[in-house]
Amino acid sequence: MKLLPSISKDEIALPQAFPIIISQSQGVSPTFQRLHWHTALEINYIEQGSGYYLINGSRYDFQQGDIVLIHANDLHRAFEEEGLVMGIVMFDPSLLALEQRYDAELLIPFRDIGQRFDYVLERTHQAHGLLGTILMEMKAEFERKEPHFEVVVRAKLIQLLAFVNRYFARNNKNELQHARGTETIRAVLRDIESDIAFPWTLGKLADAAHLSPSRFSALFVQVVGTSPLDYLIQLRLSQAANLLESTDKKIIEVAAECGFRNLSNFNRLFKQHVGKLPSEFRS
Repeated sequence: MKLLPSISKDEIALPQAFPIIISQSQGVSPTFQRLHWHTALEINYIEQGSGYYLINGSRYDFQQGDIVLIHANDLHRAFEEEGLVMGIVMFDPSLLALEQRYDAELLIPFRDIGQRFDYVLERTHQAHGLLGTILMEMKAEFERKEPHFEVVVRAKLIQLLAFVNRYFARNNKNELQHARGTETIRAVLRDIESDIAFPWTLGKLADAAHLSPSRFSALFVQVVGTSPLDYLIQLRLSQAANLLESTDKKIIEVAAECGFRNLSNFNRLFKQHVGKLPSEFRS
């Protein structure tokens, strides 16, 4: 397990309802000049110039066109060499929690960084230009903030990560073991999705995977990027939002059907994750 440094964490103020920020940095701002770390996942697109990162004690040079991935808790610091302009994407992994129902490995490029994936994606790869195009389109969409821009931005982020997985993974001797762990978690995800109203506990989920609770939790976070119970809440809230939009069921009925046995708790969690109360969302 990676030991976090004694350096204090950067608090990245991501919007609660749509936890992603896309910005541009001219040169290296004071925030990035110092050694720092944060829990947000980060993608840098080098639009102009050159420089290098120190990440967990290793140096990674970059230049125009490069794409740099930085995982949560990585200790890093940026240096400018010449005319540096960076596009910066920062997002909370919870943004893609539901999409991982369909691809449990969506965030593997971050979690296996330095092993199956490089911090600086190989510029000579034929798919590299495609990734740059997607990032620039994401940035333009985020800046314009036209109706439904959130859906477009998230779709492009999913596409970007899918292509990174497809084209930039390296083979190594741990891949078979990793694949087995992924299949174990996929089986549990199918169990959860088949009966989201079931009173799942960490112990019951671990039993379904034939693992100890601690081993199961670690493997689940490694594959999915969030804890088992956090993922369950996200899944239940997604189903609740669908029922609120597509049916006339009472809110208390929707809550019960999605596994929430306390209406006030359902209202609180829905507001926290969706940004609106269920009644406001429906109206």
